[in-house]
Amino acid sequence: MATVSHTPAVAWWPSSRVRERLAALWPVLPAVATVLLLSGPIALVDTADASAAGRITLADVASALLVVYCAVRVLRARSRPLSWPAAVILAAPAGAFAVATVASSDPAASLTGFIRYLQVFVLVPAALLLLLRGRRDFRLVAGSVLLLALVQGAIGVQQYLTGTGASYQGQDIRAVGTFGAVHVMSMATVVSHGVIIALSLGLAPPAGSPRWFRPAALGCAAALLVPLTLSFSRGAWIATAVAGTAVLLLAGLRLALRTFTVLMAAIVVLVGGAGVGSDLIGQRLSSITQVTAAPDRSVTDRYAMWAAAVSMWRDHPATGVGLKGFPAHRDGHASVGLSSASDTAGAGMEFQREPLLSPHNMYLLVLSEQGLIGVTALVGGWAALLACGLRRLATARPRGPAADCGLIAAGLLIWQLVDFGYTDIGGPTSVLTAVVFGLVAWWALRPGARTGDEAVAR
Repeated sequence: MATVSHTPAVAWWPSSRVRERLAALWPVLPAVATVLLLSGPIALVDTADASAAGRITLADVASALLVVYCAVRVLRARSRPLSWPAAVILAAPAGAFAVATVASSDPAASLTGFIRYLQVFVLVPAALLLLLRGRRDFRLVAGSVLLLALVQGAIGVQQYLTGTGASYQGQDIRAVGTFGAVHVMSMATVVSHGVIIALSLGLAPPAGSPRWFRPAALGCAAALLVPLTLSFSRGAWIATAVAGTAVLLLAGLRLALRTFTVLMAAIVVLVGGAGVGSDLIGQRLSSITQVTAAPDRSVTDRYAMWAAAVSMWRDHPATGVGLKGFPAHRDGHASVGLSSASDTAGAGMEFQREPLLSPHNMYLLVLSEQGLIGVTALVGGWAALLACGLRRLATARPRGPAADCGLIAAGLLIWQLVDFGYTDIGGPTSVLTAVVFGLVAWWALRPGARTGDEAVAR
């Protein structure tokens, strides 16, 4: 009788070690996906009314799934998820958003703004605070932001070299990445975050990292300065300079001086020595000091919108004009010199006029739309995060295993607070802002932690 041989089945199922790694990473993968999907389509849904915050991106969908996943885990655990300080800091802005929405002259229109503010400053940060379990998870999310910055930065440099970027002084050379000419500041935001993360990792490499890790991280920080420069975003330049200096000083004066010298030499070689847009960059830099003497049109419009925001607050000091109410009240409070829109073109888009729907200053936007109640709750929460984060960084060992996490959190928050003086949460990078506040909240408010090192024990 012939014997029948049995051929072993192909082992397509992952090994136990792979499954263990996937299981360990699973809670943080939704956050990583939220960051990486920022390179996807700008809008899955885009309402005709730009003031209605109707743009929904893949990253928005991923952030919603992140919040739902976190809620399911919390309900299954049946435990108090947040410490009292964290609950107060996160709940106070939510209450202020609700008050501004109810007090608005058009609560239905304000509802979309309420959802967006809740997403960026409450729900996503709280979800990351609860889902990140240790240094490894924190670094994975921060690493995804760095990866996004490297990809967007490379695309931006290519746009400058090939003349396929957004229009700037009649030339299609402005680096905007995949975000397009309408969102000219989005790539600068992403790249700036990458600079801060890479710089922090280079100053305080994680324990056990190979010898090449520090120069590689500092090299990434230096390389990202090129697309940041080619973005021609003055606000991002200023915020990066302030936050980068703060990170250097927090890492130690001697190390700061050595690193600063290396980075300055890299800037000279990559930007000055290569002649990368030296004339246009010089003009853009000099315009920073001319904001009062001879401001350009964009600065004049910004001053007019700032004045309009202050005027709105004076008329509604307690609760403001309501979330998403700035566009409807703008013309009644702005001077006749305000342009109705700005010119945008390039990066695959025909010339069009983009309406000016915010004061391009987050503090004044909150003050005008939410009044003293909103600005006190929101800005007060940011101040509390900064104080708690710096305190934990001070109590952690300067060369301890958590130093890189503390530097990243402090640097990102400082960058955001400075940049909010020149922009707001509009645009596709609003989701990235939510992730940044989530990383900061995890470092500053991690439950059960007494020191910076204990906060990231795993």
